[in-house]
Amino acid sequence: MGSISSWIRHLGPAGIVLKAIVVSLIGIGLLLAFILRRRTVRRRYFRRRDARTFALRKQWQQIVGGGVAPEVWRSDRMDREIVEAMLLDAIEVAPATPAAELPRLLSFLRSSGLLDMRTYESRALRGWRRQRALVSLGRMRVPEAIPAMAEGLESSDMETRAAAVRGLGRTGLPEAAFAILEPLMAGSLGVPSAPVQTALEKCCRNRPSLLVPYLHRATDETRALLARVIGELATPEMDDDLLLLAGDPLAEVRASSARALAEARTGLALPALTELAGDLEWFVRLRAVAGLGDLQDPRAIPALIEALRDTNRYVRLRAAASLARLDTHLEMILERVVETQDRYALHALISELERSGGIPSLVQALSDPARRHTSAAILLDALRTGAEQVREAASGRSGAPFKAVAGPEPEKVSG
Repeated sequence: MGSISSWIRHLGPAGIVLKAIVVSLIGIGLLLAFILRRRTVRRRYFRRRDARTFALRKQWQQIVGGGVAPEVWRSDRMDREIVEAMLLDAIEVAPATPAAELPRLLSFLRSSGLLDMRTYESRALRGWRRQRALVSLGRMRVPEAIPAMAEGLESSDMETRAAAVRGLGRTGLPEAAFAILEPLMAGSLGVPSAPVQTALEKCCRNRPSLLVPYLHRATDETRALLARVIGELATPEMDDDLLLLAGDPLAEVRASSARALAEARTGLALPALTELAGDLEWFVRLRAVAGLGDLQDPRAIPALIEALRDTNRYVRLRAAASLARLDTHLEMILERVVETQDRYALHALISELERSGGIPSLVQALSDPARRHTSAAILLDALRTGAEQVREAASGRSGAPFKAVAGPEPEKVSG
């Protein structure tokens, strides 16, 4: 050993390099040994877990029914985690199973002590363990878990608050929505809007009207978020509230009201959307035009033709797509668009008709003696206006879809 050390010192600088190489090789060897050891341990763990899962799955009905006492599997951490995972998965798909299945699963959840264990963990633990407990409580879908998750909203850690919001949303209970709305209105929630919106949509799916009282006293940012939720869940019974939203001073709320009116399909949806189609903000007009297209009401044709002449390109293209869906009125629509003498409007409509396959139906109308004269005149007027692509699409020679001529630059989105 002494001779090796003296030999390395004799090498001078090269000896230092040699020592570095030896240390590196030893480090690499230890790292490889650690990796191999870890892979071996994990392989054994997953093999054992798979075996226990298979054994517990065979006894699942006896476990849920009480034939197997909870003390048999609760004392082993792996068995407890497996049973809880299977139970939560069964609860999530329970609405698709017979009606008696969900009460039986929830009764087992309470009697086995899993609910109490997760409730304690959500209050006593910290970090990712508390976050996991909060989400698990939400998957249990029981009202008793709501207070513990509401306490998670008071945490100083943003990730914990977000986990509490996700857990409350997973319950799908209206009571959980109140737990989210109170700190949201007070401005103390401190969670990004996307998970809050998703959670409220799940909790209020069956009772969207409970958001209306909060909407009227919310700040601008919160009012926009609640309006987006209502836009996804609106029902015909909310027609009066939706009309109030359509006149809101905040453009984002008006845009959401346009989506809500189309979703609810109330009797006042058509006049309200027609009014919003003339809004000062381009994205409000875009939502209104999309809503008019969803209604598929021929009475919306004049408003959609007017939208074809909009200064914003996206509004024109969406109006063209909405008009192209009214296939039984295409001749009349094309005739009115030609009468406007607006090349941008005509090009947008012709481009959409070619994309959606509406031009062949117009060409087929030429074979009908009762419609031949009108259809031919409309097509000729369109050609004179400059839409040469109609002739190519009708004959099948067009190799690429028609590109609409760019109009004025779209308006910029306001901050």
